[in-house]
Amino acid sequence: METSIQPLDRVFLHLGPITIYWYGVIIGTGVLLGLWLATREAVRRGLAKETFVDLVLLAVPIAIICARAYYVLFEWEYYSQHLSDIPKIWEGGLAIHGGLIGAIVTGIVFAKRRGLSFWKLADIAAPSIILGQAIGRWGNFMNQEAHGGPVTRAFLERLHLPDVIINQMYIDGQYYHPTFLYESIWNITGFCFLLLLRRVNLRRGELFLSYLVWYSVGRFFIEGMRTDSLMLTEHLRMAQVMSLALIVLAVSIGVVRRVKGLAAERYLD
Repeated sequence: METSIQPLDRVFLHLGPITIYWYGVIIGTGVLLGLWLATREAVRRGLAKETFVDLVLLAVPIAIICARAYYVLFEWEYYSQHLSDIPKIWEGGLAIHGGLIGAIVTGIVFAKRRGLSFWKLADIAAPSIILGQAIGRWGNFMNQEAHGGPVTRAFLERLHLPDVIINQMYIDGQYYHPTFLYESIWNITGFCFLLLLRRVNLRRGELFLSYLVWYSVGRFFIEGMRTDSLMLTEHLRMAQVMSLALIVLAVSIGVVRRVKGLAAERYLD
């Protein structure tokens, strides 16, 4: 029965010579939904309606470039021999940590030039970012990537997964852990958690720092299950190192900002 299983078509639409892939459509959907949510919250927090539209028009292209550059850097042994493959982001290979770094730097510069608080923008954007990440993981699903180690079909059935997910996890004669799904669920839960934190009236910046901690904790453990990790050394997974670094950094920044009185303003002020 397994030998007859065919993967889902990665192509969403053909427009003449242009091919649109599900990977791009899904990531784009996450960006648009996140933008809609952030814009609504920005208006509630007294910012101009176009603030996040302007930010996204800058941050998304830069984040994609940084996400690809980060991935290519750690896979340079392959890409140095296949330079023409570097632009092929539709085939996957966008490292979230690289994109996050690019987006944060863009946000800092954008806030400074607009005379806005970066922490205020980051707090508003935090739920949108993690929601976009949750949706984006389904692009990995369509590409049959970002999966874990081998499992049996019986194992996947015990998780009560629909056949479409189970069958898509059948790759080259073997079933695999749907780690994309584990992370997507973790991120959706984090999205709900951050929405609840909005009512707590945290100090400015702490909603975004909470996002960094939540995402990084889940990513650390789920990354340990994956078979396609970017490796820093033979035994160190880059995403796990980055996750630990972000947890320490986020907690440290939160403590320092409180101690030094840099977080006197609160989210709902």
